[in-house]
Amino acid sequence: MPAVWRTWHRPLVVFSLLMIASTVLTGIGLVVDDRTVVGSPVWFKPFKFSVSFAAYGLSLAWMLSLLPKGRAATVGKWAGNVVAAASVGEMVLIAGQAARGRRSHFNIETSLDASVFAAMGLTVVVLWLGSLVIAVLLLRARILERATSLAVKAGAVLALAGTGLGFLMTQPTAAQLKAGITDTVGAHGVGVADGGPAMPVTGWATTGGDLRIPHFVGMHSLQLLPLLALLLLALAPHVARLADPVVRLRLTAVAAASYAALLGLVTWQALRGQALVRPDGVTLVAADVLVAATAVGVVLALRARTVRQQQPGQYDKELAA
Repeated sequence: MPAVWRTWHRPLVVFSLLMIASTVLTGIGLVVDDRTVVGSPVWFKPFKFSVSFAAYGLSLAWMLSLLPKGRAATVGKWAGNVVAAASVGEMVLIAGQAARGRRSHFNIETSLDASVFAAMGLTVVVLWLGSLVIAVLLLRARILERATSLAVKAGAVLALAGTGLGFLMTQPTAAQLKAGITDTVGAHGVGVADGGPAMPVTGWATTGGDLRIPHFVGMHSLQLLPLLALLLLALAPHVARLADPVVRLRLTAVAAASYAALLGLVTWQALRGQALVRPDGVTLVAADVLVAATAVGVVLALRARTVRQQQPGQYDKELAA
């Protein structure tokens, strides 16, 4: 019996393995190379991208294996090939600029730097379009049991939104427009220059907004939501309430809705020029409302089993194919 992973999209699996190797190599670079770019170790960006791309590629490789055989699987295979190729191109450009000791994103200081940044923009657009095709195929397919299917589909859509939010970073900032665009166009920060005080590990700004936060939150819904659904399924034999598929479906729906709201919240916070670690009163109120709504949703979802026992016909429709 072949291993399950052998049915996954092979080019994306290979790409993810390359990214794991890249994580190791760029991690070594962080230790042995003391150069910095915009206040950050020169190999920090390719290191972060390697980790992120490894998880992203493996997630898509698995999801594509879920598509039914036929036209959808064929289209999905080619879309996966496009995503893998575009991602390789993106990483080559990022690592190449790091090796040169140059900033990869937003850098138009020289004609070569500008060409690299333009090429990166093209690879991201191609990657996004390939991911869009995969998301549409997943939305149209009947895959897995209902809760996990919902998690996969919601994760694909939210990841698409998170990737798209990255395009906000390429717009000229107010400061750049005022001073005149010379060597940099676009930025991670909102209301604060890149390279200032930042959070450890992530490098996100602590004195202003940072568009990398919603970009990160959105992209990694592709892993977090399916993992939650699979965890609920694994716990089903051991937790009576989770044995009910209606409960798992509703809990997954609550998680997907709450995650979408969280993505909206961190995007709104970043666009207002507000650091993640320094929320104002309005942001805290919005976060409290989100937490409360999620808690209420979880309680109502867990009650579904009892209610369904009393009125079984009302809820069987939720499990219809």
